[in-house]
Amino acid sequence: MASNSFGNIFRLTSFGESHGSALGGIIDGCPAGLKIDESLVQLELDRRKPGQSKITTQRKEADKVVFHSGIFEGITTGSPIGFSIENTNQRSKDYSHIKDSYRPSHADYVYDKKYGFRDYRGGGRSSARETVARVVAGSIAKQFISPVHVQAYVNQVGTMRLDQFYTELDLSRAEENIVRCPDPQMAEKMIDYIGQVKKKGDTVGGVIRCVIKHVPVGLGEPVFQKLHANLGAAMLSINAVKGFAYGSGFEGAAMFGSDHNDYFNSDGSTKTNYSGGIQGGISNGMDIYFDVAFKPVATILQPYETLTTEGAIEETHGKGRHDPCVVPRAVPIVEAMAALVIADHILLNRNTKIK
Repeated sequence: MASNSFGNIFRLTSFGESHGSALGGIIDGCPAGLKIDESLVQLELDRRKPGQSKITTQRKEADKVVFHSGIFEGITTGSPIGFSIENTNQRSKDYSHIKDSYRPSHADYVYDKKYGFRDYRGGGRSSARETVARVVAGSIAKQFISPVHVQAYVNQVGTMRLDQFYTELDLSRAEENIVRCPDPQMAEKMIDYIGQVKKKGDTVGGVIRCVIKHVPVGLGEPVFQKLHANLGAAMLSINAVKGFAYGSGFEGAAMFGSDHNDYFNSDGSTKTNYSGGIQGGISNGMDIYFDVAFKPVATILQPYETLTTEGAIEETHGKGRHDPCVVPRAVPIVEAMAALVIADHILLNRNTKIK
């Protein structure tokens, strides 16, 4: 299986499966001399881990990270940073009923056809549990890119969407509730709605908005390493993501150029930011902001039709512990992938010109 690495210089290679003994990764390219606060790494994992609230899967995992190399006395050494997270609460028997069938809208069928074999326990390598490695690497990246700040929040669940633009919200309030929405009133409505969906054995999707502040001018390349293209690739690599839009996104298609143009201030900043902080594939110093759309979780706890390995259509139903809505737990994953892209481009940008 190829393509288990992400990044050019600041590079993560991840390993592990949902029901294996452990998951983990190797981070290459992190410069020596960076002070690492391991408690912040664990905090990010705690934001992602299962079983954290009534609207997430009830699988109980401590998700404690263990670093094996690359950090000595709290400082990066410049060598590869190796780490692992042990799986402790697998219930593989919950998946025995799909051993000989393919769940709709999962990777089961394509995995079997591509590799001639699949780990049916929780999706194996295709499971979103792989993202624990991304969150660890993203937390290291966050500490490297400071004072650049990455903040994501839930902007939409189902048809319920925040009316306010991110500049009108106190984004620090997103962590005050279990759905990670910075508007307390909307958060309560979202939580209640997800609870109703869960009771029906169904699932619902949503949208995460991510904002990156204090980005220096000049990150990104003008042709094949455009900053927004790399951000898009990072987001679309996350499980269940169906769409990515930055700046004005699809709404910009309905605007006139005279309205959409971001006219300059004398200091080089712009009066508006429809560009989303990126022009010509290069950061312009304004906030970078983008939306990431997540589909409803494919595993539903109600009867549905499935295809067996023998080619028959049969009725079955989902079992096990699953998220009724993935977006609350995906917030730290979106932040992690964004931080990895920014870290990589900061290092790439060091070779741009002689100072």
